Amino acid sequence: MAGETHEGGCLCGAVRFRARGALRAVVACHCTQCRRQSGHYWAATNVPDVDLTVDGDESVMWYSATPGIRRGFCKTCGSFLFWKMESLDYTSIGAGTFDGGTGLIIDQHIYCADKGDYYDIPEGAPAYPGASPVIQTAG
Repeated sequence: MAGETHEGGCLCGAVRFRARGALRAVVACHCTQCRRQSGHYWAATNVPDVDLTVDGDESVMWYSATPGIRRGFCKTCGSFLFWKMESLDYTSIGAGTFDGGTGLIIDQHIYCADKGDYYDIPEGAPAYPGASPVIQTAG
């Protein structure tokens, strides 16, 4: 819904954010970079940049493992919060970083060919070996 506001933040509370409006369904990325950054696969929604407000921005560190893409995390507690393709006007937000319930569901799995060998991809959502044919990703 357009009038919704979803709040969240990092583990230590140094970074808080508000996302206004509807959140995109969750995309689970199984690429090696996301798994190494998060410790498992990265599950994220996104919002337009104009609808994202970050408090404690000075505590957000950005790391670029791929040219044109940045991953934002709290420099105090290390929580992986954001994924940002610099050429796009929206920011991905870790689904697990929101306060309380969101009503979100995993809509698709991407980069499944890179997934870890210790888990299976759950059924019920499309799974792609690489990038999604319906959303823009780094691949």
